Amino acid sequence: MKIAVPDLISNSYFPVPAAVELGFFEKEGLDMSYELVFPVDDANKAMRDGAFDFVGGSAHSTLAAFPEWKGAKLVCALSQGMYWLLVARTDLNIELGDTDALKGLNIGAAPWVDLGLKRLLTEAGLDPEKDLNIAPVPGTIVPGVSFGVTAAKALEEGKIDAFWANGMGAEVAVTRGVGTVVLDPRRGVGPAASFNYTQPALATTQKMIDENPDAVAAAVRAIVNVQKALKADISLATEVARKSFPEAETALIAQVVERDLGFYDAVITPEFVTGMNAFSRDMGLMTGDPAFEDVVATQFSNLW
Repeated sequence: MKIAVPDLISNSYFPVPAAVELGFFEKEGLDMSYELVFPVDDANKAMRDGAFDFVGGSAHSTLAAFPEWKGAKLVCALSQGMYWLLVARTDLNIELGDTDALKGLNIGAAPWVDLGLKRLLTEAGLDPEKDLNIAPVPGTIVPGVSFGVTAAKALEEGKIDAFWANGMGAEVAVTRGVGTVVLDPRRGVGPAASFNYTQPALATTQKMIDENPDAVAAAVRAIVNVQKALKADISLATEVARKSFPEAETALIAQVVERDLGFYDAVITPEFVTGMNAFSRDMGLMTGDPAFEDVVATQFSNLW
């Protein structure tokens, strides 16, 4: 079995490679591998077309391949809350939470990821189409590239003024002294509603749920157990990173994941789905108002 992940050098979807590399899927009887598929809409389309059994990505992006949530569901959360951060060049001297200072900037953001930033800025009173420029970072729409780490490099080189990306990208930029965190919805720096725009989640097809529910249940248990293991022993993060991360990011991953451990919970709440539905409608991703049971495979919720 295979899981598509849109960014591997990242804390965002880290429970997926961790569960593979530390043997948690194997303990559940699953022969599981993972593969980078970027951007995230392509990952979901690949699952729809049968190339992958699961996607570990942003929950809202499932709609890229399954309109109105027809044919796929979320089975558990990888962690809680919208997990991207806005990082601006240090020399711009933008203070934490100062959205007005973003006017006129060139901001790098990945496809589908950019929607969270655009909605957040709208709620903060900006027009994301007129007040600033949001576009993919040059060099990121190619196979094998980590968006967050590449965005940090582009920031350092002055190719962009800011980027909206995962905690690893933010950590690289801040550690190098080239970036400063401006927005962090997960930790309350941004409009309150933005926390529930999306979250990292494990999704699969309705076909998989119907035809192989035992495998889906096993996958959920593997994610839940690896989340618990990382909370109990953060050094496991470094062990995982050594298998697939570059040296510099391997040195940073434990501290990045450790900051996120409070969010490492597999639960998907009705409040989250309500918030994500509203966000998805606001951004034109869907028109309906699907019930919790239409978005989440609730038969596996007892495993959370």
